[in-house]
Amino acid sequence: MKIVKLSLVAFVVAGLASSSFAASDTLADAFKNGKVTGELRAWYFDRDTGDQNNGTLAKGDADIFTTGVMLSYVTDSLNGLSFGATFQGSYSPFADNDAKNLYGTDMYGSGAVLSEAYVTYTLGKTTAKVGRQFIASPLVNSSGSRMIKEAFQAAVLINTDLPNTTLVAGYSDRFQGRTSDYDRSVDGSDSEMPSFKKEAVFYGTGTTAGSNVFGFDGAYTAAAINKSITNLTLTGQYLFVNDVEFTEGGDANVFYAEGNYVVPLSTMKLLFDVTYRGSRTSNETFDGFHVEGDMYQGRIGFSELAGFKASFAYSTVSDDQSVLLGAGNGPSTYTAPLVKGAEVTSGANTDAYKIEVGYDFTTVGVTGLKVLGQYAKINQDKHTATSGIVLNGATVDTESTYWEAQVAYDLPTIKGLTLSLEYEDGQKETTTTVDSSEIRFRANYKF
Repeated sequence: MKIVKLSLVAFVVAGLASSSFAASDTLADAFKNGKVTGELRAWYFDRDTGDQNNGTLAKGDADIFTTGVMLSYVTDSLNGLSFGATFQGSYSPFADNDAKNLYGTDMYGSGAVLSEAYVTYTLGKTTAKVGRQFIASPLVNSSGSRMIKEAFQAAVLINTDLPNTTLVAGYSDRFQGRTSDYDRSVDGSDSEMPSFKKEAVFYGTGTTAGSNVFGFDGAYTAAAINKSITNLTLTGQYLFVNDVEFTEGGDANVFYAEGNYVVPLSTMKLLFDVTYRGSRTSNETFDGFHVEGDMYQGRIGFSELAGFKASFAYSTVSDDQSVLLGAGNGPSTYTAPLVKGAEVTSGANTDAYKIEVGYDFTTVGVTGLKVLGQYAKINQDKHTATSGIVLNGATVDTESTYWEAQVAYDLPTIKGLTLSLEYEDGQKETTTTVDSSEIRFRANYKF
């Protein structure tokens, strides 16, 4: 499995991909000339939260072996129209009660789900995609780090008429999580395949209120990418979520702006990245959740230096106000640990640092082998708010460190087969010290 930088570009590519085939003349030809792709998966996760297993979700020590399949079909284009669908299936044959309890919200659950069923229409430089679909953008993002990839029921419009500019608009009214218990609505042992619901993960809100899932009544987004200046990519996105649950009709406004500048040299590339994330709420009840924060991030690094790459990143979040990172578990930050994820960096009063080093062994003749190492330190001061709830806040000063490692290998002898191993060693210090660890092994075969 490769590490992929989440960007609006991926969103655009996904939206336009279904219109990339040569056009057919008849409906029969459109289906006959369609394309089938798929992936077979066998994953093993071993997680030790460092907390005593007392029957509570997200606590304990357990492992799980899960097999899965993803099967996609996209028709050829007929007069600009095409249809696509993706089925996902999962089965955990040996899961015991501890595994079901610990992984009920994200990995445990057997069955199949139709995650994508969409129609696309392309006219000139504009493509519309309507239906169930995977979305990859900074603020609306379908996480694929678990066996079942998240999806949205949505309508997305992409236009490239302006020079060096891509414009995106979208609307979503339903969300499909990782399991039926992604919202902690059932006992972990009863978790099954997810369904599309009028609720979504509000990534960045933590679990202060018991879950980071909230109901909503429609979400709108608009985004733009501009590459008018050589080696500079500017990205902006806005997300409006209507009538959020538990907020008495409150709305969420989420903002994103990023600049990526590349300096190409003779032996490597220098990389400079800055990002702003922010969120605002609309009424007194929603304000009481304290998610009107701002996050500022910076990163410097290099790549393609005799196979090496490295970077240093820093992020900081407002006092007593956390930041909504977006919808779905996919949004990321520069300082997010590889395994733990971005939510630990977006809480109120948080300063985070991350050092990353990677090497591609292709340089020395071992094609397909890559390694990655990370060290992240996250300091979160206790909040001082005297009313309401500080979602993703800390009641005591907290210092967390994470050591992360990944080895990924695309086997040259079996085209399409990728093996990867990830390891995390974490330590969280408050009034006590909690050590945690996680191992993730993945075998993926794409066809």
